[in-house]
Amino acid sequence: MNALEVKNLSKSFGNIEAVKNVSFAVPEGSIFGLIGRNGAGKTTTIRMMMNIFEPDSGEVVLRGTRVGQEFRNNVGYLPEERGLYKKMKIIDLLMFFAEIKGKKGREIKDQALSYLEKFSLLDRKSAKIEDLSKGNQQKVQFIATILHEPDFIILDEPFTGLDPINTNILKEIILQLKEKGKVIILSTHLMDFAERMCDHIAMINKGEIIMCGAMSELKKKHGKNNVTVSFEGDVSFVESLSYVEKVTHFGNSISVKMADEKDAQKLLAEMTSRQIVVNHFSTNEISLQELFVNHAGSEEVAAEKEVQYV
Repeated sequence: MNALEVKNLSKSFGNIEAVKNVSFAVPEGSIFGLIGRNGAGKTTTIRMMMNIFEPDSGEVVLRGTRVGQEFRNNVGYLPEERGLYKKMKIIDLLMFFAEIKGKKGREIKDQALSYLEKFSLLDRKSAKIEDLSKGNQQKVQFIATILHEPDFIILDEPFTGLDPINTNILKEIILQLKEKGKVIILSTHLMDFAERMCDHIAMINKGEIIMCGAMSELKKKHGKNNVTVSFEGDVSFVESLSYVEKVTHFGNSISVKMADEKDAQKLLAEMTSRQIVVNHFSTNEISLQELFVNHAGSEEVAAEKEVQYV
């Protein structure tokens, strides 16, 4: 069952078509990834969903009802362009944003303090926003986004400016919210995060959806005849092998498109015969990053009109 459906959204700014007939569905209880490079149309799509931009055409439906101002008032929304009242104290700001969303009292304050402790900001609860680093401001804005316990959460590039430790804390909280049944849209250009966290994705490029569906099904479909290898040594010879169609390099690993999946063992044998140290070798596997590079990595991809749904 779908919690939200985006139907044929389009938006132009002058002669620029920012979003072109975008459609996708977000299932209940899922983390949904809206993925694409910077400038692909992710934020414009989200702003139309939030009723910040009026679409030129199309609509957004939440559980059977077209969304409007009420959805914007109730959803937890972390915008790409952060905005906090810099003269306010952290705890006062969090309580202010919670009250705007209809939540106040001791319980909500205790929740705010708990989140501040998770992000190592409890001892700075009375500090002014302007005295925080950009990363710490980002953490405060994330807390403000989820503090009122919304059922629907939209996070636009939430990991920007965070160090690895705080990134992991943020990921853990997002996964906990999913376990509570929250519906989460995660907009990001970071394929690794999307691959590890999202159940479903919509890949957008130059304002158009070029791939959409369940993560597992998309990887299964596009991973056919694909081999992923982590190695030590010189593998430049792989591209010249007659049964290899394409090689994509990722530093100390490669992704190889085979003419036939039966040829995978030939590749493994060839690599070991050349004293290549093979640390990992898997067949019919493809990363989201490679899917993205293959489908959105060239200028020609914008001309593709057929969206791949799974």
